[in-house]
Amino acid sequence: MFGLSKSKGNYAYTVTRAKAKKSLLIKEDDYNKMLQLSVSEVARFVSEEGYSKEITDLSDRMVGVDLVERATYAYMANNFKALLKGSQGELHTMLAAYLQKWDNWNLKVILRGKSYGVSADDIRDDLVPAGNLSYEDLDKLIALDTTEEILAAYSKAESVDIPSELIADYKATGTLGRIEDYVDKFHYIRMVKIIPTNSIPARMFSDYIRKEIDVRNLETILKLKMENIDEEKVMEYIIPGGKQIDAKLAKQLIDAKTVEETFPDLAQLDFYDYIKELVDSGKMNISDLVLVTKKYEANEAKKFSQQYPLS
Repeated sequence: MFGLSKSKGNYAYTVTRAKAKKSLLIKEDDYNKMLQLSVSEVARFVSEEGYSKEITDLSDRMVGVDLVERATYAYMANNFKALLKGSQGELHTMLAAYLQKWDNWNLKVILRGKSYGVSADDIRDDLVPAGNLSYEDLDKLIALDTTEEILAAYSKAESVDIPSELIADYKATGTLGRIEDYVDKFHYIRMVKIIPTNSIPARMFSDYIRKEIDVRNLETILKLKMENIDEEKVMEYIIPGGKQIDAKLAKQLIDAKTVEETFPDLAQLDFYDYIKELVDSGKMNISDLVLVTKKYEANEAKKFSQQYPLS
């Protein structure tokens, strides 16, 4: 599915399209304005800012926050799809591999919806078809009767080999967590492998992804440590390929007896400045950690887009 291409791709064309689409996004100053508006006024504002098609398409069955949220997701998905469709070669491979995370998102939505008896229409409303699978592909997954059938079809479509023991574990426990963790981990492992390093933009993209892996791993380690999960069990969830949190540092963090004992090792990380306040407070919790790491990732994405406009 993500075979390497001999062609570097149509960077100039895709960058131009990405810049044009980026210029249409809601500006930072506009968010301050929206804080003063009611939810219905926000929906109208968003519609006037270029999201009118998505607002119109969804307004017959959604209102308020749901309408704004789903419309912005739909707008994002449409733009990602357009960029992916117009890209070629190595560039297309990298974009497809990165956007596959939305296929994972949709798989989780479908599996969870099915397990809780949610209607097909309600499941569709929560999908974000911004990846490689189309609405039609996702509809076919929704139409399947069992989790096993859904996983088999997804595995074939995405070239993902979900271990049989994970499926057996789901049958025994009814819990999807291990399967969800596996597809996320597989996504990053494959992405690191397929991103070429024979060009400057590809190497920059690889570094960006590896930093993202560092963030995911730190969140995982601290979350599971707060839950007193056994050290060996934590290692199963670590994603290889991080830029700074390699296997050695991951083990050091995992082997720490308490969350507080990890703090000295965290000081060497690029994003330490973002988590320093939490560290200094001595009151680290996972929700606050995720908030500050999201801020770090947003700033990294912004910096990356300035260095390399395709992002």
